[in-house]
Amino acid sequence: MNVSIDNSWKPYLNLEFEKPYFSDLVNFVKSEYNNHACYPKGRDIFNAFNHCKFEDLKVVIIGQDPYHGPNQANGLCFSVNDGVAHPPSLINIFKELETDLEMPYPTSGDLMPWADQGVLLLNATLTVRAHEAGSHQNKGWELFTDAVIDAISNNKDDVIFLLWGGFAKKKAKRINSKKHHILNSGHPSPLSANRGYWFGNKHFSKTNAILKSIGKTPIDWQIN
Repeated sequence: MNVSIDNSWKPYLNLEFEKPYFSDLVNFVKSEYNNHACYPKGRDIFNAFNHCKFEDLKVVIIGQDPYHGPNQANGLCFSVNDGVAHPPSLINIFKELETDLEMPYPTSGDLMPWADQGVLLLNATLTVRAHEAGSHQNKGWELFTDAVIDAISNNKDDVIFLLWGGFAKKKAKRINSKKHHILNSGHPSPLSANRGYWFGNKHFSKTNAILKSIGKTPIDWQIN
């Protein structure tokens, strides 16, 4: 695994790369990619960081695992490559976007335009074996992504964390709520959304209202 991560993150994460757990993680991921089909493509593993520089970061969305089907995962949580059918959670995200901001439903499921505006789309686990959800959990990725959240919480101010579902909400204890903004909601998966825990959270308009209130440029959530 080639750790090609944008230079803006290195002052905050370089120590992690030197820790024994990360060395073990790199060896595990290399072995998995050499012996099995895994996602996302190796060059895309750190896409979340390479499309959202540390100094530009405004919003964090936390996912769990990359998609484990062919050609889906692109290194950003909830995002799929252009031209790929939208998975159920992404469909519900876009439905909420439609009603919250009265925007047309996007044709592309690639969330790169969000990342390029300062939205860190962070999965807790950055890789997965094909067709085996959770197969790369508890191998070290969670330690690394917890360190990412710590770095953001400690070194930035007024970041908006969108915590969708129980897994993401567990990360709240790592976030200094006195200097950051936390918006909680159910997960956009059909199971949660159909029980009334997702639709109507208005997280997109609320995020932009917070950004305006602190003098920052709102996110253009529309995906062309």
